[in-house]
Amino acid sequence: MTIETHYTTVDSPVGGLLLTAGPDGTLTSLSVPGQKNGRTVQDGWRHDPTLFRAAEEQLAAYFAGDLKEFRLELRSEGSEFRERVWAALETVPYGATATYGEIAALVGASRAAVRAVGGAIGANPLLIVRPCHRVIGADGSLTGYAGGLERKTRLLTLEGAL
Repeated sequence: MTIETHYTTVDSPVGGLLLTAGPDGTLTSLSVPGQKNGRTVQDGWRHDPTLFRAAEEQLAAYFAGDLKEFRLELRSEGSEFRERVWAALETVPYGATATYGEIAALVGASRAAVRAVGGAIGANPLLIVRPCHRVIGADGSLTGYAGGLERKTRLLTLEGAL
């Protein structure tokens, strides 16, 4: 049995955001236009903006600089390793950054597993609300972001991390 997917779109300073959720309103993805492996509206999805009111309000507050931590119900599906990496992303506070190596250490992965950590971060289906944009290269460079480096720069600038 497939779970019914509900969606809405929200305007933002980094472009239109596509939000998806199950029937209970738990957010399952947040994608931006042109995102690597981002979602696009599919046949059979239900457009239901009312289900996303809290997410829309919190995103507006975030982009206005008034919200530093999202309080939304999130659900994503990934391997046990990816889930550990995604949970680690949520520990990187607003206005701060962490390196891929630091995330690897948080999840108990070896130095050699940094590439796998990068792959898990790149597969994060919940951009912005699960802050993968806060992960940077060991040398401080803004490497990789499924939503594009220009968006990563804008998000980190908004948060005062750059």
